[in-house]
Amino acid sequence: MTELLGLLKQIRWHDLADIALVSFVVYKVIMQLKGTRAMQMLFGLGIIFICMVIIQELNLITANWIINSFLSSIVLVVIVLFQSDLRRALARVGRGPLWPGGEDSRSTLEEVGRASVTLASRMTGALIVLERRIGLGDYVEGGVALNAEVSRELLVSIFQTTGPLHDGAVIIRGKTVLAARCVLPLTTSKVGRNLGTRHRAALGLSEETDAVCVVVSEERGRVSVAVRGKLTQDLDAKALQRLLSQLFDAGKRRGRWLLAKESSGA
Repeated sequence: MTELLGLLKQIRWHDLADIALVSFVVYKVIMQLKGTRAMQMLFGLGIIFICMVIIQELNLITANWIINSFLSSIVLVVIVLFQSDLRRALARVGRGPLWPGGEDSRSTLEEVGRASVTLASRMTGALIVLERRIGLGDYVEGGVALNAEVSRELLVSIFQTTGPLHDGAVIIRGKTVLAARCVLPLTTSKVGRNLGTRHRAALGLSEETDAVCVVVSEERGRVSVAVRGKLTQDLDAKALQRLLSQLFDAGKRRGRWLLAKESSGA
């Protein structure tokens, strides 16, 4: 006990600050990777590290040479495997607390909510993407540019099956519909059989960015919201408006964390 007390007395406040900083960074990294493919890759790298320790203990020369050859280029391997995750992380840092998180437009959320409910009542499929901190310019460029003010009438007309723009997604930034017929990446995660291509695209984009994706199912006439790789299904008009308001609350509650908690508990 005396030795322990003596060791504790040697700890400086600089050491405590150092430990706290490293712990905070590790925690943030884990939270950013939680539920993504990058976390699965990290588990894979962890298994390789465990195998390396076992191989060294057993003195397996050939296997040890293979592992060491792999680890000699580990930095390049990590960059290749996690290039999309690194890009998103740098984008989040560049758009961090020093920069505003985008235009908080209550009218936009109301128009999107009204349009989604209307489309659901008509059993018309739709995929509406609301941009947040991470820009969606790459996906906008692949669609049909509109640059029109958000309105329920515009969104409903875009997704009419007789129109040329109903396939793909609509991307909204602030109060502006940037483009329609945008192609989004499909998720590679396992999803339920009742989820179609729109839901898979919404999940795929939410895994790659921090966008909020509103999906209307044409088979069931139900509204869902995908964000951060989580899907909240079967939302009525009030629940949808409440959820969107939470997500775009730029104040104290930080809505993106609220939806992650709500979805994980659903």
